[in-house]
Parts: sequence; C-alpha cells; structure tokens
Amino acid sequence: MLLKEYRICMPLTVDEYQIGQLYMISKHSHEQSDRGEGVEVVQNEPFEDPTHGQGQFTEKRVYLNSKLPTWAQAVVPKIFYVTEKAWNYYPYTKTEYTCSFLPKFSIHIETKYEDNKGCNDNIFDTELKEQEREVCFIDIAYDEIPERYYKESEDLRYFKSDKTSRGILQEGWRDTQEPIMCSYKLVTVKFEVWGLQTRVEQFVHKVVRDVLLLGHRQAFAWVDEWIDMTMDEVREFERTIQEATNQKIGIFPPSISISETPLSSCSLTGHASAPTTPLCTDAPESLSVFKDRPRKQSAPEALTLPDPDKSGVPQGSPMSPLPISNDLQSSTPPGSNADIAELNEQ
Repeated sequence: MLLKEYRICMPLTVDEYQIGQLYMISKHSHEQSDRGEGVEVVQNEPFEDPTHGQGQFTEKRVYLNSKLPTWAQAVVPKIFYVTEKAWNYYPYTKTEYTCSFLPKFSIHIETKYEDNKGCNDNIFDTELKEQEREVCFIDIAYDEIPERYYKESEDLRYFKSDKTSRGILQEGWRDTQEPIMCSYKLVTVKFEVWGLQTRVEQFVHKVVRDVLLLGHRQAFAWVDEWIDMTMDEVREFERTIQEATNQKIGIFPPSISISETPLSSCSLTGHASAPTTPLCTDAPESLSVFKDRPRKQSAPEALTLPDPDKSGVPQGSPMSPLPISNDLQSSTPPGSNADIAELNEQ
C-alpha cells in the first residue's frame, strides 16, 4: 500500500468550486473520451447517507487500455475498464476504483475542501489513524504538465478570467491570492502482487497526480463558462454531456439515469440500465501459442470414442457416452473445425 496526501490550491471559494467541480468533471471526461476508450457514465443518482446526509452517487467505467504502459498492456485484455464509484457529500467526497481483472488492485480517495492555502496539517487525522503519508503540493500554474495535455488557453501563467478578473497567476500566487481554497486528497493505492507491487503503486500515483493537476487547471481555466451556473443548470449540463460522452465512446448505447429519488444506503447493488460486462476471449499476444510449433510425433492423428452399440455398455449406465446438447454445439467457436483440420494436416 502506498499512501499520499495531495493538496491543490485554486483561486476560488469552496462554494464556487461545488459548481466548478461538476462542470469540470463532465467536460473533462467528454474531452478525454474517444471511440472505444474514455469514461462511460453508468449511474448518477441522489444518495442519502446516515452519517454525511444528502449527496450524489455516481458509477462510471473508465476504458483506458491504450493509456497503460507497455508492460501492462501485455497482460491486460483488449477491452479493459476500471470501475469508479463516487459518493459526493460536498465539501467531503469519497471515490473508489476497482478492476475485476485485477482483484488485488484498488484506489481509494478521500477529499475535503477548505477555504485556506493548504495549511491544515490535521484535516485527515481521523482517517489516517497515525499512518505515515507523504504530503505533495500541486501548483496548478507552475507544475509541469504532460505535453499531450497542454493547451495554451489553459496555461494559467497567462490566463485571466473576464468575469471574475482573477489571474494571471504569478510565481508565489498562493501567498497573495484572494480568494483561495484547497482540495485535500488522501489517496491510497493498493496492488498486492509480489514482485510488481512497488512498481505498479508508484505508476498509479504518477497517473493520479497528472489527472489532479490537469483537472484543477481546467476548473479554473473554464471558470467563465460555469461561474454563473446554478446547481440545476450544472446538473442539466451533466445529463447532456454524459449522454454525448457515452455515444462518443461507442461501445454501448447511452445508459445513464439521473433520478430525483434518493437512493438508500443499501440499494447500491446495481442499476437496471447498467450495460452488461463486456467479454473478450482473445488472449494477449504475449500469451498466444506459436502456430509453427512442431507437433509431437507420438500424438495420435485423431481421437475417437467407442461406438456404444458395439462397446457392450448399456445405454443410460454410468459408463455410457453423454449426449451433446444443442447449447454446447452452438457454442463452438467459428473456425474451430478448420483449426483442427489444419492441426491434423501438420
């Protein structure tokens, strides 16, 4: 397990960012999605929690096979997604990432928002329970961003908001900026596989950091687009953009439902509109069998079963051959007979 606390300051108030966060997440997900890859919204529902009160529950599927490093692509199915479940009780949120293909892999993120410069060292005292963690400050204006994500219009060293007159962010802007708020994020990454744990957990934290940097940059760079929105307007924006994102991915038809009826704390077992899990039977190329592998000479050319009429075994006895059902016959993969013939010819 690798635990880190990220602190990301922005020239906004906590109340303002409640709208900005919802707008940014929807627009960012749409921009980062492409045919076959991106973020599919499965569920988006009001949710009632006995401890935190009224909130919003979302479930998403993040398709990202091509974004994995080469060594990971070698052992991951071609259709691969991570399930994201998030509980938003703003200004407190909780997000979990899991993957059925990697049962020992998980990411847990707890977030708290405060109107300060990231100076609260005790904000996660209850959650940490004396666990050691590394504290990492992220500067949305001056930290280096991956080149593929860079846009001049989102460079906060040169951006100034027309509607709020905030910006340009100069060196040391966190010491002088008003208003200012901080996103405190406690991120736990687990990949309990011997020999790969350290490498994978470090890689995942690097990806998480890049995503946090990009998302918070965009939240402020797009401030003029959302600063005048109400909560109802941003929820309608969510609905529209999520349907467009699902269509853009192209794997499934739109399947989201934004309900006005709160869910109970025990009703998160699934959603009637959730699409079925995609299956991929193709093995990774690194695991495929070489077609030109020499065949053992001792292997028989064909295998045959004895004729029950000539074997003397009574029909229906424990030794009699079992009939093959139509379901099994129809499930034979196309081309299987041709493959067997090809092997017999070798």
